Amino acid sequence: MRPRNVWQAMTRPGFLLSPWPWRSVAYLLTGVLTGVVALVGIACTALVGGVLALVLVGIPLLVLVALAGIPVAWGERYRLRLIDRDPAADQHRMPAAKGLWPWLTTRLREQTTWRELGYALLFAGLLWPVDAVALTVGLLVPSSMIATPLVMATVGDGRETKVLKVWMVTDWPTAFGVAVLGLLLLVLGGYLLGVAAGARAELTRLLVAPRESDLGARVVELTRSRFRLVDAFEAERRRIERDLHDGAQQRLVALSMTLGLARLDAPPGPLADQLAKAHEEAGRALAELRELIHGIHPKVLADYGLQAAVADAADRSAVPVDVDLELSGRLPQAVEAAAYFVVCEALANIARHSGAKSAEVTGGHRDGRLLLQVSDDGRGGAVAGAGSGLTGLADRVSVLDGRLRLSSPPGGPTLLCVEFPCEVTDRSA
Repeated sequence: MRPRNVWQAMTRPGFLLSPWPWRSVAYLLTGVLTGVVALVGIACTALVGGVLALVLVGIPLLVLVALAGIPVAWGERYRLRLIDRDPAADQHRMPAAKGLWPWLTTRLREQTTWRELGYALLFAGLLWPVDAVALTVGLLVPSSMIATPLVMATVGDGRETKVLKVWMVTDWPTAFGVAVLGLLLLVLGGYLLGVAAGARAELTRLLVAPRESDLGARVVELTRSRFRLVDAFEAERRRIERDLHDGAQQRLVALSMTLGLARLDAPPGPLADQLAKAHEEAGRALAELRELIHGIHPKVLADYGLQAAVADAADRSAVPVDVDLELSGRLPQAVEAAAYFVVCEALANIARHSGAKSAEVTGGHRDGRLLLQVSDDGRGGAVAGAGSGLTGLADRVSVLDGRLRLSSPPGGPTLLCVEFPCEVTDRSA
């Protein structure tokens, strides 16, 4: 696998023969050039702002200096590609509206803008000289030593030359010895340049494009995509329910009526008996299809909301159920669907496994959360993952950032608590 940054490259053999030492040189060299430009730019910005401050009482100076870090940070994020393949995302927020004033107010209120200004000042005053020192020590000094024989032959007429302007060389063995020493220092300098460039890149990423912010942005995007998938899934469920209701169910109704009429017209005998069986099978298939449609997305939930759908589920339960659910309006469709199916699954579990004589569904919407509680007076002992479907319920609840809690000691009672973060979307319901 290709290394993602200079740190990974230095841990592998063949680093000195790879492009990474030259990428480090390019990163440090462009850092020196960019730092000089940043120093001149910030100085000019402060000068222009100071002149304008004489007229507008210092406000332009503050604004111009504050915005000076934005282009510097943009250039630094672009330069990071030389030494680190991981993208450095722009941390600025999008303005709420188009235009210069919304953009300006958004930038001045952001912490990112002031962090970038601090980096620009540090870069212009300290970091680019450090880059220059690293280039000098790691590249220029060894290169100058390697070139000693050539300089002695061309400039010193083969008699003498100075190494680094301080060390006089007067014979050829010494000149070639200095060149060999320079070659060894150049090998060490390759790693020194890699370390210097990697450290500078980490500092730049920390101040201009922190990885934690990238991770936070990814988490936000993943959360949004998850909710989009949930909404798409619920829309698909409603489409299937509608197609079954308007298509297959109507055909089965027509088939059942046709068989019923044929049964009435047929004379007594084997044919009439077969028609009677076919009519009964069509009726059972129609009943199963209606139950399937109701389970996919009940019409009462789509038309009247969660409160009416829970009351309908309680009426159809084999165990008597009391409902005390207070909602001031409609909730998001995904939340309504998930909450409804949690209640239905809980009531089905009560009827199949608990031996309860009664159950109760209570809850409401308070403090930005939908709270539901399903309890029964059965034998208890419900365990997630033991065939009760509670694991699937927990997964469905967690998709919407909800929580599910179960209390079911042996001997009962059993209490299932569910909560979803949501807001009321339609208070007219």
